[in-house]
Amino acid sequence: MARIGFVGLGNMGGPMARNLLKSGHAVAGFDLSQEALDGFAAAGGTRAGSAAEAASGADFVLTMLPAGRHVRDAWLGAGGMAAAAAAAAILIDCSTIDVATAREVAAAAGRPMLDAPVSGGTMGAEAATLTFMVGGPEDAFAAATPILSAMGRSLVHCGGAGAGQAAKACNNMMLAANMIVTAEAFVLAEKLGLTHQALFDVASKSSGQSWALTSYCPVPGPVPGSPANRDYRPGFATALMAKDLGLAQEAAATAGAVTPLGAEALALYRRFQEEGHGDVDFSGIIAMLRRLTER
Repeated sequence: MARIGFVGLGNMGGPMARNLLKSGHAVAGFDLSQEALDGFAAAGGTRAGSAAEAASGADFVLTMLPAGRHVRDAWLGAGGMAAAAAAAAILIDCSTIDVATAREVAAAAGRPMLDAPVSGGTMGAEAATLTFMVGGPEDAFAAATPILSAMGRSLVHCGGAGAGQAAKACNNMMLAANMIVTAEAFVLAEKLGLTHQALFDVASKSSGQSWALTSYCPVPGPVPGSPANRDYRPGFATALMAKDLGLAQEAAATAGAVTPLGAEALALYRRFQEEGHGDVDFSGIIAMLRRLTER
């Protein structure tokens, strides 16, 4: 059993922390939301009075926070987590942030640190089936493997500091573009009189196959577990996808990479968000595509 500090107990961090508790670890958690703290405590977690208190005395310290500025402040600024953590503690940030901030925080932390963003959304967080894309020292990754395995099914060590964030940016850019063209295909099928099931049965067994289709189908019916069957809630919010695509475009600009489809995907998701659908699962963009088709 490990002593774990966990800061950020929201839609993703909350179920991740609960899965650590289910695995028998002692988890002290902190969040600015009293409701999130109450839910964590009800699951058997220990309330911490601050981020630094959660980090103090822990073998592993994890964060799941909204953006790079929150991560920097939690570890290096007012949150004081890096200073409060024990010298032997392994620090793990599971947030999705920009590569530069991940590398900056890891360099300044003064102890082994991993950037370990995840894929799988809230359903994966609840079911402990997340994929972790991890950057940082190999020995720290090896030591953290049992902890990450309690929350996820697939762990990939991608390289040095920031490599996990780089992998996440590339992966989500691919996912976003795949989802948009998958949704476009279903809208076209509707206009051509082809049923959703017929298109799914063909594409899922041929060259149109993708995760966006077979695991997260944007129309109700073919994949019962997809958010489309629950009015596109809950899931991976459009606002979060737009955020991730923005990070991918930032990384592309810094690296000098040309990503026209990634840029167009960002424009479409920002438009969908600006229409008031930021909390809708990103596969719900099919509704906007239908509206555009009918104009």
